[in-house]
Amino acid sequence: MPRPITVGLDGSAESRAAAEWAACEAGLRGLPLNILHVGEPVPEPMAEAPVPGRGTRQHWTERIPREAAEDVRLRHAGIEVLSDQVTGNPAEALAEAADAAELLVLGSRGFGGIGGFMIGSVSLSVIAHTARPVVLVRAGEQAADEHRPDPAGGPSAATGFRPVVLGLDTGAPDRTLLEFAFDAAARRASPLRIVHGWSPPPTYLYGMSADIGPRGSLARHEATVLTEVLRPWRQKFPDVPVVEASRYGNAAPALVNASRDASLVVVGRRIRTRPLGAHIGHVTHAVLHHVTAPVAVVAHG
Repeated sequence: MPRPITVGLDGSAESRAAAEWAACEAGLRGLPLNILHVGEPVPEPMAEAPVPGRGTRQHWTERIPREAAEDVRLRHAGIEVLSDQVTGNPAEALAEAADAAELLVLGSRGFGGIGGFMIGSVSLSVIAHTARPVVLVRAGEQAADEHRPDPAGGPSAATGFRPVVLGLDTGAPDRTLLEFAFDAAARRASPLRIVHGWSPPPTYLYGMSADIGPRGSLARHEATVLTEVLRPWRQKFPDVPVVEASRYGNAAPALVNASRDASLVVVGRRIRTRPLGAHIGHVTHAVLHHVTAPVAVVAHG
């Protein structure tokens, strides 16, 4: 059986938006959708206590994934929809579910930072501790948000997708990250915009003449490196239009700016363990807090 798209659902607005995005993604990929509700353990008397108008607490929590699955089946015919309910620590249970999924989708409250996500401790923990891709979807996200406006300028889910945006470090261009981004663009029949930020080494600045500046020969070199890194992927995905953007400075502001017209933003997380726990990376962390489009965090070596 193929790995499913798994979405964490708790009945909140942000998790319902995540479930809708996950259903659309399952349709694009031809994969089953697994709707998972994680309930934290409660003392047995509380679990059996009646909830006004809703039966017992246990009955109410079991209804969340079942009713969500029924709703998705009605609106997304042809998608195999599964539902599950587990009890345990939410971060640990979701990370475990992610390991068995093609990707995990989570909802995130908006807005934080400059109009972006409010990243909770559960989402950050899951992202930092799973090797599978995790997608964050903000509350209020709708299918039309990922598509270009209709001819009259209004929102529409029937028009073409907006571009997929990828943040790429050419010093360590990981195959998993590139494959995910090109595949996402191919399935959406959308352009792929590659954003690469760079800074000259400190020793380079000492020998740089005033008339060259960082946008001179070094800028041309960085742009050439980006083109060479992407060459085999252009050949593998010839139908994906690619726009290359090599920018001097931190990549995070360029990614945030590019995300304003994006259907999906893809960033990487290097898998490495530190004494104080897993590390997400400053660019990925900034994107998570300041981007309003869905964000896919792809773990790689």
